[in-house]
Amino acid sequence: MPNPAHPSITALILAGGQASRMSGRDKGLLDCAGRPLIEHVLARIAPSVDALLISANRNLDQYRHYGYPVIEDAIADFPGPLAGIARGLEHCTTAWLWIVPCDAPQVEMQLLTRLMEACRAQNVSAAVPVEGRQMQATFAVLRRDALASLHDYLKHGKRAVRDWLKTLPAAEVDCDDHPEWFVNLNTPEELAACAARLQDNA
Repeated sequence: MPNPAHPSITALILAGGQASRMSGRDKGLLDCAGRPLIEHVLARIAPSVDALLISANRNLDQYRHYGYPVIEDAIADFPGPLAGIARGLEHCTTAWLWIVPCDAPQVEMQLLTRLMEACRAQNVSAAVPVEGRQMQATFAVLRRDALASLHDYLKHGKRAVRDWLKTLPAAEVDCDDHPEWFVNLNTPEELAACAARLQDNA
């Protein structure tokens, strides 16, 4: 059930990438420890948010099988995660949108709590985790009114999520104590290693 301590929040699972390092296979549907990657993510976050959207550009019926709205990019040819985020903000009916990649099967709701606390404490419209000195831009939380800024950014042909977040600005939240939250899977070897970890922890 949604946490009453949070304002209303929609989760957006980004599953619309090209996955070039996975030979173009749809990452969200790849088997990991006995079930598709997206099922791991859904199991961890869906019970605790008010609504959920899936951003996808292929295998739409398979994603719809999970019972959540599936939205496609308005821009063709896999333009990157910002296009999916823009569509998510356009379809978001809650106050906030939390972005989560489909290939991050160890993400935890504690991350959302930290991000929302930073937004409240700093009175900003976005927060992004930082781990290992790297901004983990595709795990950010955004207030829905960030859409106007994003449309303007995309209109100028820009595509970098990190650079857009810096224009808002977004609170940066230290998450060095939980690097596993941000382990996303870009190669078959990383997928196999993650599957082994998940099976060991089952």
